[in-house]
Amino acid sequence: MFNKTFSAAVHGINGFLVQVEADISDGLPEFLMVGYLASEVKEAKERVRISLKNSGFKLPVKRITINLSPADVKKEGTAFDLPIAVAILVTLGFIPEENIRDTLIIGELSLNGEINKVNGVLPIVKMALGQGFSRCIVPLDNAKEGAVISDIDVIGVKSLEEVVRYLNNESIIEPEYVDVEKLFQHYDEETDIDFSDIHGQVAAKRAVEIAVSGMHNILFIGTPGAGKTMLAKRIPTIMPELTLEESMEISKVYSVFGLLNNDQSLILKRPFRSPHHTISLTALTGGGRKARPGEISLANGGVLFLDELPEFNKNTLEILRQPLEDKDVTITRLNGSFRYPANFMLVAAMNPCNCGYYPDRNRCSCSVNQVQRYLGKISQPLLDRIDICIETLQINYKELEQNIINESSREIRKRVMKARMIQLERYQEEEIHFNSELTPKMIQKYCNLGASEKRLLEKAFHHLNLSARAYHRILKVARTIADLEDSLDIKASHLNEAICYRSIDKKYWSM
Repeated sequence: MFNKTFSAAVHGINGFLVQVEADISDGLPEFLMVGYLASEVKEAKERVRISLKNSGFKLPVKRITINLSPADVKKEGTAFDLPIAVAILVTLGFIPEENIRDTLIIGELSLNGEINKVNGVLPIVKMALGQGFSRCIVPLDNAKEGAVISDIDVIGVKSLEEVVRYLNNESIIEPEYVDVEKLFQHYDEETDIDFSDIHGQVAAKRAVEIAVSGMHNILFIGTPGAGKTMLAKRIPTIMPELTLEESMEISKVYSVFGLLNNDQSLILKRPFRSPHHTISLTALTGGGRKARPGEISLANGGVLFLDELPEFNKNTLEILRQPLEDKDVTITRLNGSFRYPANFMLVAAMNPCNCGYYPDRNRCSCSVNQVQRYLGKISQPLLDRIDICIETLQINYKELEQNIINESSREIRKRVMKARMIQLERYQEEEIHFNSELTPKMIQKYCNLGASEKRLLEKAFHHLNLSARAYHRILKVARTIADLEDSLDIKASHLNEAICYRSIDKKYWSM
């Protein structure tokens, strides 16, 4: 007796189809599982066998063989328990074969027959729709997550017994429904933090507005308590709201990581990830024994904030160089390569020295060698990938006490959105969305300079000893500043401001 069901697993952040074949024949009683299986999949035979027994189904004293195909791709996770159990029940005649056609099944079984939630349901359901399946049977706790994919029925179940009754048409389970448009309409992004909380720091707030408008990377450098972290935490409040497409892409990463739940079927706000400086290289970029996304992928579409930047392990920081350029990260293992998105905005903050008060020699107790050694933890290639470097100065008592109504995040976001719309319209024929993504060829096309602007940039190039990458990044930032002022051309004032954001790092790293 032979039969099969369909299940799926996750590779990177995308689902792939797995065929679960079951054969029950005469011979020595045995339960075999084959198909390049990880240890947790091999253990499924015990979970399935006992779950079937406790659900009232007696396995015959025969040879049971389960094959998970394709056999050349390693199967990981616990989502194969339920499809294996269903394949066995179909083979034994407890469920009609025609009742599982066009059905994809995933779920982990408890020993008492209950079905537990699994990771990666969102990309699996999306893959199932693309493969032509009409319905997916998933754990009840994953039902809302899967139901954000329209045009396919997502059936949430809580026990093996319930699945059998449903597949035998003995009970009716209505497909889960999530009104995605309503989710976005009713989502209120008001938070307890706002740019109006920040007193002073006019230059820093201006730099943040430019950085968000063009999705440029930014570094804050200044004394302790000047407001670097406050500024960083408020950056998401001025970023544009997520589109459905962006939300789906971000939610797929969170689904694979297991960070979605039945109360949160989609990620509706831009991520803000702030890992501690003790984070390992693997936790930051992704990978591990069982490959999964890292912090840079969890920050996709949002902000990756690295506070106390020099305190991070230097090798960990250097690994960021490639994702910052390519906007994704590829993890290669013996059993395959995994690609994770990494299109984030890097925001970093640091003190200028160990004590935090350089170059104020009245307060700084560090020697020149100590300052150089501290700043030397940040390499020039990494600095070149940071478009804007801004100094946060210590604010005075009057600025704190003045009863001034500061500009709110909502007001700043309006200007950011206007600049973003200009970029979307300009690049509608290109494969990019922001000025920060401009390639050298695109820079020649969209960042034309007049004769006086060229002379200004040439003078800055030689005076600041800029690299070619820094040169291109100045032009990208200048393009964003021009967009904020609704200027078709990049003018000298735009270039001057962009050059200033590159000159502050020279103040510290060229001592």
